Amino acid sequence: MRDMTSVPSRDGDVVLGDDWVAPDATAPSEMRARRERRGLFSLRASPITRKIVTFNLVALCLLIAGISYLNSSRDSLAVQRAAALVSEAELIADVIEAQLPTGVPVNLATGDGVDIDATLDGLDLRNGTEVFVFDPSETLIANTSGTIDVMGASEDIAPSSTVLTDGLNWLWSIISSPFAANSTDDILSVEEQLKSLVSASLVEGTQLQNALDADGLSWFGVITPIKQGTESVGVVAVTSAAGEIDALVRRENENMLQMFIIATLVSIGLSLALAATIANPLSDLAAAAELGRDKNSRKVNPGRIRIPDLTARPDELGRLSGALRGMISALYNRIDGNEQFAADVAHEIKNPLASLRSAVGTLRVIKRGDQRDKLLDVIEHDVRRLDRLVSDISNASRLDSELVKEEEESFNLLIMLENLGQYLGEDARSKGIDFIADLPPNPLEVHGLEARLAQVFVNLITNAISFCEDGDAIRIWARKRENRILIVVEDTGPGIPDQALSKIFKRFYSQRPDEHFGNNSGLGLAISKQIVEAHGGVIWAENIRPTEADITSEPLGARFVVGLPV
Repeated sequence: MRDMTSVPSRDGDVVLGDDWVAPDATAPSEMRARRERRGLFSLRASPITRKIVTFNLVALCLLIAGISYLNSSRDSLAVQRAAALVSEAELIADVIEAQLPTGVPVNLATGDGVDIDATLDGLDLRNGTEVFVFDPSETLIANTSGTIDVMGASEDIAPSSTVLTDGLNWLWSIISSPFAANSTDDILSVEEQLKSLVSASLVEGTQLQNALDADGLSWFGVITPIKQGTESVGVVAVTSAAGEIDALVRRENENMLQMFIIATLVSIGLSLALAATIANPLSDLAAAAELGRDKNSRKVNPGRIRIPDLTARPDELGRLSGALRGMISALYNRIDGNEQFAADVAHEIKNPLASLRSAVGTLRVIKRGDQRDKLLDVIEHDVRRLDRLVSDISNASRLDSELVKEEEESFNLLIMLENLGQYLGEDARSKGIDFIADLPPNPLEVHGLEARLAQVFVNLITNAISFCEDGDAIRIWARKRENRILIVVEDTGPGIPDQALSKIFKRFYSQRPDEHFGNNSGLGLAISKQIVEAHGGVIWAENIRPTEADITSEPLGARFVVGLPV
């Protein structure tokens, strides 16, 4: 097998795949059984499917993990909420400061100079927001809570079901419980935590607090001083709804997890569909090859290997299927050829052996010396015939393997033809035959096995010499035609019988006069055709006639044409 560039057709000897019909064969039933065991999505039985699904899921998980790691939604929400609380606290402090009298002392605890309760009642606060007013001694003067729903604020802090997030949090709490700190029983209330910041706020100004309440919920608090002139007479503390930010983040995480689950399901589905288009055909190809391999190792109904026909696929699997089908077809063609070759060899050897047996048997009973000498000549002729036949058969049998093993290279065909013309031309002229070499002046570069192609032209020229007589002529000429080089060997011999034109390239076929019987094995032209076709070329024979229009006219000689690709 040299270069299988073509895919065997469905009409050839080897029809493979689902189009193969053989009710008595067991291979299709075994293939169907394997497909049924495998199922549509072969996740369990196919390593390729598992790898495709795993790699796609790993990539998706890395993407989601990266998004989660780089997602700063909680931080941005916290910053925005803290900034809003700072503005809100400072605004409330400004409202109270605007009501303070100037030039007289103010006591917020006694309501001297300003009615704090009335002022707080007049504020419009969003739902969940609480306002505390402390005097410099950290005594709570008044507090109020917001009740106004501003753009769905109540929905933001209202508890909602986040199954995925809550489930992951629950799982994490179980895992981390051995390493977690003590319970929140020792956490101070929001009011107590705010009192601890009063002194700092009176001295340093606005203070921001982010902590947990007694229930473990996160809250934000801002404390800003109430000033009368340059003196701080109290502080205003504004806190956000407990767990407000966490609820927003949890809701966002829930949406992201839902999308992750949907993306995971879609990825698994697409991965299985992709794997089915890759792994299943590969599994069929492997199974078909395994069935063919195992036929010699276990009891399987004999039959040819049947490779599934996937050549309609416009991808690598289609190419692989076509290549395997072509390879199997070439192997079976080789097997068939070897079987036919063996049969032809046996037939050709039987003839001289039968003649030898007959001659030896007759030689035992013959008495006359002249008849004995004649029988000895027959025996000698048959021995030479057998020797020549065995040599040619040996060369022909090694030709396939040698064509595969030898390395091709570029060479100048013109030099080879000139050398052959000089050597074989002398042999032809010694027999009174004119030898004409009509070769072009420019080099003819071809890629192939120079020694094997030389064998082809030696066979053609010596074949022409054997058919020519004194006064005949042989002409060899070569021309380059587009993408091919034509080499032609012509002679003025008797030509080729029309019925033999389609047979002369067959093994052991010889159309020669009776006086030349046994001098040729009939393998020369068959070997020449095999070598030319191994180089991607063509060879044919035809008669030279006075006019091509009259095919019944007597031939003027024979012509052999070899076409080689450039």
